[in-house]
Amino acid sequence: MGEVTGFLKHPREATPYRDSNGRLADFKEIYREHDMQRLHVQSSRCMDCGVPFCQSYAPIDHRISRGGCPIHNQIPEWNDLVYRGHWRDALDSLHATNNFPEFTGRVCPAPCEGSCVLGITSPPVTIKNIEMAIIDYGFSKGWVKPDPPSTRTGRKVAIVGSGPAGLSAAAQLNRVGHSVCVYEREDRIGGLLMYGIPNMKLDKTEVVDRRVNLLRQEGIEFRTNADVSGSDPGSISLRQLATESDAVLLATGSTVPNDLPRPGRELNGIHFAMEFLTANTKSLLDSELSDGNYIDARDKDVLVIGGGDTGTDCIGTALRHECKSLINFELFATNPDERSEGNPWPEYPIIFRVDYGHEEASSKFGDDPRTFGISTTSFLDDGDGNVRGVATIDVTMKDGQITELPGTEREWRTDLVLLALGFRGPEHYVIEDVSVRLDKRSNYLAKKGDYQTHEDKIFAAGDCRRGQSLVVNAINEGREAAREIDRYLMGSTTLDG
Repeated sequence: MGEVTGFLKHPREATPYRDSNGRLADFKEIYREHDMQRLHVQSSRCMDCGVPFCQSYAPIDHRISRGGCPIHNQIPEWNDLVYRGHWRDALDSLHATNNFPEFTGRVCPAPCEGSCVLGITSPPVTIKNIEMAIIDYGFSKGWVKPDPPSTRTGRKVAIVGSGPAGLSAAAQLNRVGHSVCVYEREDRIGGLLMYGIPNMKLDKTEVVDRRVNLLRQEGIEFRTNADVSGSDPGSISLRQLATESDAVLLATGSTVPNDLPRPGRELNGIHFAMEFLTANTKSLLDSELSDGNYIDARDKDVLVIGGGDTGTDCIGTALRHECKSLINFELFATNPDERSEGNPWPEYPIIFRVDYGHEEASSKFGDDPRTFGISTTSFLDDGDGNVRGVATIDVTMKDGQITELPGTEREWRTDLVLLALGFRGPEHYVIEDVSVRLDKRSNYLAKKGDYQTHEDKIFAAGDCRRGQSLVVNAINEGREAAREIDRYLMGSTTLDG
């Protein structure tokens, strides 16, 4: 490494977000400009650790990552290159394993940092900051250019879904010369990246569209408003795609939301998180919110039920609408400030975190918006069919079961409820005219490693196969599925997973 004792000399100094009060006035990205001197110093903290768990730690099973980078980014290598000022080489190293570092550098929770060897005794290296800076600097210097294949194989691959799994598979398959067409039911390409993540975390024009346009220039065909359905006579069917193509990849994501079936659930003013986030981003892109085609939180008492990234994104969006008040319910107790004994390094640390939305809510209303260990028991009617509040009871975990605590019943005022409770699987209408099987969790059944379904020619990857997960895991599965599709088509492959 460039400075072998850098981790002893320099403390961790992550790049801060823009000032919380200032950024609430817009939907621009929350990130500050990159400080190249800071990055030089921070990259020097990367140790000559021998075994870089940040890039290589294995998963618990085929679904759950224990830590480390799922796409095996060559983190120590590009940390050293950044320290030495070799940014072009760092970009090449980063692109060797990651098709879209501008996405992961913004929205990934950085399991790599949780597995950083330095993290055993000290705060880990700011890997995520450095990754984002490498790709942003590469774009600013004009180094990221379309690179279409020199020859075509004559094989056609159809990909259903344009989220991170579909796009990474498309990029890889196109790279080796296959003709790739991506089908997206929405009006814009990007799937989760476009409509599932708000603009202040991932800019749609400057970041997502920029990469999609590069892929288009490399020869990938994109079809929007193209819903693939086995039953709708107005759409193309999966059977037809399989007939017309040499292979088909299902990358439709996990889009069926978990509901909260409590008395009063039918009241007006209760919405799934993705209804709220998708409508907001579409209206923002179409008209800067002037068309009014979104769920407006202005002057409302907002309740977000459920934590995680989606809940935080609802918080940040509602705040930018200038909501009157905001609270966030989480079913489980708050996580500890430090790792518990059952969560040792190098596993991903399950600890208390303050994300951008929590920071913004604290700045505006004076306190963290979260209430932990609480369960909603009913939604309350205002007499006109609208929600006016919720009834709750405190809960705790006892012998692995959620137990209600008598005497803790409360009522909370709210006139806008957003359900951010995760997702239960893909929508099955896509596969109604084929024999794709489902696993016990209702995902498309395909084994990790070969990604083939029981239907000839049809593969599945990403959240529709593994269940709700991270963008970086979807990229990993898209890359691996592309490798196996190439092997299926050509008998061998030169693609990396």
